[in-house]
Amino acid sequence: MDTKILIVDDEKIFVKGLKYSLEQDGYTVDTAFDGHEALDKTFKRDYDLIILDLMLPGIDGLEVCQRIRQDSQIPIIMLTAKGDDIDKILGLEYGADDYLTKPFNILELKARIKAVLRRINMKNTKIVDQVVQIDDFTINTLGRKLTVKGREVNLTAKEFDLLLLLVTNPGKVFTREELLETIWGYEYFGDLRTVDVHIRRLREKIEKDSSQAEYILTKWGVGYYFRSKVQ
Repeated sequence: MDTKILIVDDEKIFVKGLKYSLEQDGYTVDTAFDGHEALDKTFKRDYDLIILDLMLPGIDGLEVCQRIRQDSQIPIIMLTAKGDDIDKILGLEYGADDYLTKPFNILELKARIKAVLRRINMKNTKIVDQVVQIDDFTINTLGRKLTVKGREVNLTAKEFDLLLLLVTNPGKVFTREELLETIWGYEYFGDLRTVDVHIRRLREKIEKDSSQAEYILTKWGVGYYFRSKVQ
């Protein structure tokens, strides 16, 4: 299968080298050098994954990510030249699936790309037409759609995977380490706050009041679990 990747970065020498390296692994690689070009190409062409730099001319990477997430669940790996935690957290808040701080080892980036694509392939080959219904939630695992009380809720790929895992294991407490290993599918180079960010975003989307969660609850000092009202 031809895997198409879009690299978005204004450092042309960096992009040229990264494009060449990924093409050597068999990927089809397209490039964009600013936010406007990235959005234009994303909505006109089909990509399997986007590598998106945070600092871009015109429209910055955070806004590009946010706009893409309004209409698409394409996996996004965000790049940042800054080492500040706030940049990483903001990237996740805006819908990025993963982040990497420059400079990075190209082998690490390739490992993350393969992990994302592996998860997608597993879903495409493993999942049959199945609908999970529990409490107010209807989850279409084939179409990867969620409705809550009849209202469709737009989730990122990671948010969907997290919710599906928790919902299909009601009452089971998952540690943040277990969630990282299960959902990210490889030895994640980030930190445990990644899980907290995604859980918070999930609550904001599915809970009536995210500050007083009814479904995704915290087991203090341990992790997170889904509480079903029908239990």
